[in-house]
Amino acid sequence: MEFADRVTRVEPSATLAVSNLAKELEAEGHDVVDLSVGEPDFETPENIVEAAEESVERGDTGYAPSNGVPELREAIATKLQDDGLDYEAGNVIVTPGAKQALFETFQTVVDEGDEVVLLDPAWVSYEAMAKVAGGDLTRVDLSPHDFQLETALDDLADAVSDDTELLVVNSPSNPTGAVYSRAAMEGVRDLAVEHDVTVISDEIYQHINYGPEHVSLAGLDGMYERTVTINGFSKAYSMTGWRLGYLAAPEDVVAEAGKIQSHSVSSATHFVQYAGVEALENTDVAVEEMVEAFAERREFLLDLLAEHGVEPATPEGAFYMMLPVDEDDESWCTNALEDAHVATVPGSAFGAPGYARISYANSKQRLAEAVERLAAEDYL
Repeated sequence: MEFADRVTRVEPSATLAVSNLAKELEAEGHDVVDLSVGEPDFETPENIVEAAEESVERGDTGYAPSNGVPELREAIATKLQDDGLDYEAGNVIVTPGAKQALFETFQTVVDEGDEVVLLDPAWVSYEAMAKVAGGDLTRVDLSPHDFQLETALDDLADAVSDDTELLVVNSPSNPTGAVYSRAAMEGVRDLAVEHDVTVISDEIYQHINYGPEHVSLAGLDGMYERTVTINGFSKAYSMTGWRLGYLAAPEDVVAEAGKIQSHSVSSATHFVQYAGVEALENTDVAVEEMVEAFAERREFLLDLLAEHGVEPATPEGAFYMMLPVDEDDESWCTNALEDAHVATVPGSAFGAPGYARISYANSKQRLAEAVERLAAEDYL
């Protein structure tokens, strides 16, 4: 069988490859400390679960409106307006996960041969989505800048031109945990306006932030009409398996992206959308408690690593950090998993060779055990 070019030009997910090897080791009876997982280790808050149960009992088990139930679109618009963004319910598409919102945006904006600019290290699926849409990648390396964007704006200016169709900005960042400053975002705005570039602002980790100001690009002068804001419920509300996200954009983008949604996934799950309303309106305390726990773990892990002379860049958001490792980071991660039974993700998967991504969405006990194992096997 011959396969379409759009599929063959995409590599399998590196994070899934790590996960598969970890599962093989566990099946053999080994205890693996999994620091590769990109999801909170907390249960979904009970009020959200109850809202979903009530929705099922009401009979919300049929098809939902393709762009989302009105109640959730209104709740999302209110949330975005509270953030200083001028979106109305008609600017919102509710999707089965923020990943689907991203996929629809790439498919809507990127044509064959269009230039897509990524800020490295970048989440692994951006590259795949760009390639499936037929885009050509230009990458800007933030590694020499401790993963921050502000001091790399000159490099970004060299990369962005009138030929650039799309720029992807993710703050707080997966995999680095970096939160980009207002000056950095204003620099992005200036380039986007100058060259008339569409920008994806991926804000899925917005609420997992340890202090820095969160700046939404669509709120900056000149950016509303050229920004697609992506967010969702997986990270802040510990709802990864619920598959609920959204995009917010000008109405012409919504009209075109809505075609893709209607002809692919149809809609997000009906009763899950009412759980989303509850998450937005009544779950602030649970989110704050989870973020406090992540902040404690971050400090705990940084202190443990410092005891072994390892000092990664301090993450300001999300629940990841980039650990400096051997130049051949893929071998380092594979060997660390096989020898120390600690699962991490190679930095090269994110465009950052020489690093391993660690997720501290795990208990302090398991984090300490992971560091002890890595040190005992001479990986630190």
